[in-house]
Parts: sequence; structure tokens; C-alpha cells
Amino acid sequence: MNAFTNVQIINGPNGEPVYVVIPYTTYMQTQSRHKDTDVPHQVVGMIAENAWTPARAWREYLGLTQLEVATRMGITQPAYAQQEVGLRPRRSTRERIAMALGIAPRMLDF
Repeated sequence: MNAFTNVQIINGPNGEPVYVVIPYTTYMQTQSRHKDTDVPHQVVGMIAENAWTPARAWREYLGLTQLEVATRMGITQPAYAQQEVGLRPRRSTRERIAMALGIAPRMLDF
């Protein structure tokens, strides 16, 4: 277990701990460990509110067009459009879409 030695604990008015301040480098290391597993709230919201597939929500979140993603995958836009609406694409398809979007494949698998 890693114990932080360079931390600051800030107590509230009742004397109970409220905040912990850690070194910035430690924080950034923590963030990089979760980069490939955390799905932004906006992506989840797009899926829930619009009934979009994860592939479409990610594409919209990243500000990409279907044509841009299709070009990155080496396929046509209509072919990508069919893959994007698939509710449960094959693993190899998810991996190719994830690579084109620049995210980890598991971020499309929920």
C-alpha cells in the first residue's frame, strides 16, 4: 500500500478532515492511470438522453464527423454509419472504432 508522506489535511470547523492536498505530480500520476477507464459524464449523458450508441456519443463528444472517423478507419462514411448504429458491434469492430477515436476499446464496451 502506498502511503502519501507529502500531503496536507484541511479540517472543517468541527475539526473533522474535509480536504486533502496532494502534490500535483502525484495527482497527475493518478489521472494518467484512470485515463483509459474513465468515460466522461457528457458521453454517458449523450447515451442516456439521446439513446445513442457509445461510438456515436464519443464521436460527437470529440467533435468528429462520421467522414473523419471513416477516413481514419480506411472505410467509407456509409460503412462507418452502419457500424456506429450497431448496438453490439463485434470486438474487432469496437477496437477499430476506438483506435480511430483515440480511446481505449473498453471505453466503447458499456
